Amino acid sequence: QVHVEESGGGLVQAGGSLRLSCAASGRSFGSYAMGWFRQAPGKERVFVAGISWRGSSTFYAGSVKGRFTISRDDAKNTVYLQMNSLKPDDTAVYFCAADRFRDVITPEGWPYWGQGTQVTVSS
Repeated sequence: QVHVEESGGGLVQAGGSLRLSCAASGRSFGSYAMGWFRQAPGKERVFVAGISWRGSSTFYAGSVKGRFTISRDDAKNTVYLQMNSLKPDDTAVYFCAADRFRDVITPEGWPYWGQGTQVTVSS
């Protein structure tokens, strides 16, 4: 089992950047695929980006592709989401998720979740 905790959210102007971090505790972080999701007010939680457990593949939602980058540092048990060219539509609570030994990144079936971090983009 793994416990994940997000950090790095905040208020930023449109066009700005933020980097979210997700720190994991527990054994064998390197065996977990990691994902980022977000939930805007009044909307369902949606997939944003994911990285396989070996870091060999990444996947992005179309709305963030080219602006967001997911990466992982297994030595620090941390996954990052670099968010550039932020838009007001990116405003949401961002959640980190984990799933062991996942090679193919899809939005479904992530068993471990953090509590989320708020990102607000002002126009």
